[in-house]
Amino acid sequence: QVQLVESGGGLVQPGGSLRLSCAASGIIFSISVMGWYRQAPGKERELVASIINGGTTNYADSVKGRFTISRDIAKNTVYLEMFSLKPEDTAVYYCKAVVNGVGGSSPYWGQGTQVTVSS
Repeated sequence: QVQLVESGGGLVQPGGSLRLSCAASGIIFSISVMGWYRQAPGKERELVASIINGGTTNYADSVKGRFTISRDIAKNTVYLEMFSLKPEDTAVYYCKAVVNGVGGSSPYWGQGTQVTVSS
């Protein structure tokens, strides 16, 4: 069994910064992809950023230039640094990992962490 545990959410003023972390634990041979998604009230879950083995990253247009995703492969941890936050960034942020384990490759989700951008 694999677990993803997120941390780092909270309340921040517009223009502020936050850093999210997500650590994967369990029986993990390797992780192909790690990423961050978000879901605002009344909206569908959307991809914010992802990073694959080798370091290639992908960002939603709405966060390009403001968010940075990074990964510590040895710690099975992914980070999302968020700068110049806007009220429209308010959402529950979820971590996702595609884990290669005993039974093959499977996706796992974290429980979510709330990010609120408000004055």
